[in-house]
Amino acid sequence: MGRLPDEALLSGLAGGDPELAVSFVRRFQHRVFGVAIAVTGDPQLAEDIAQQTFERAWRHAQIYDSRRGSVTTWLTTIAHNLAIDAVRSRRPEPVAPEDLDAILGVVSETPEQHALADEASSRLRAAVAELPPEQGRALVLAGIYGMTAQQVADWERIPLGTAKTRIRTAMGKLRTALAAPSVRRGDHAQ
Repeated sequence: MGRLPDEALLSGLAGGDPELAVSFVRRFQHRVFGVAIAVTGDPQLAEDIAQQTFERAWRHAQIYDSRRGSVTTWLTTIAHNLAIDAVRSRRPEPVAPEDLDAILGVVSETPEQHALADEASSRLRAAVAELPPEQGRALVLAGIYGMTAQQVADWERIPLGTAKTRIRTAMGKLRTALAAPSVRRGDHAQ
């Protein structure tokens, strides 16, 4: 069973074949858990997300389309989306301001990067990494942690208008960076 293609294991999962389902979970369990732990930072929550990911894959296996990406990409995208939803639904936990740079690192340098290695996510991470630190923090707090502009302002100890400007400016820069054709590293105009 270890040599079967990913698509065959997914079909077995959809068809209710217990041996193929077990092989499917074993093949992907570490990668799915890795994505969940990279996003949440909470092993228990990551286990729950991994379980939900496999349940969702089982329920929606029939809609998998190999033209849109590999089984690995499809499954890790499910895990990533569930993990983001879980993080957004939790109340923000206090983080020391000096740790916010590490949070930005999670966006750009994690095992998740390898699991979701497609051009769009790479470009997004690169664009976020290019933002000034204060804009990057505001964007991560709002976009990933689901904080409101007021919460970002309180967290950063800045006026509400400044928080809104940082978020809006960061989003504008991301839109511009992601709308532009891909530029190889080192070819940036200075």
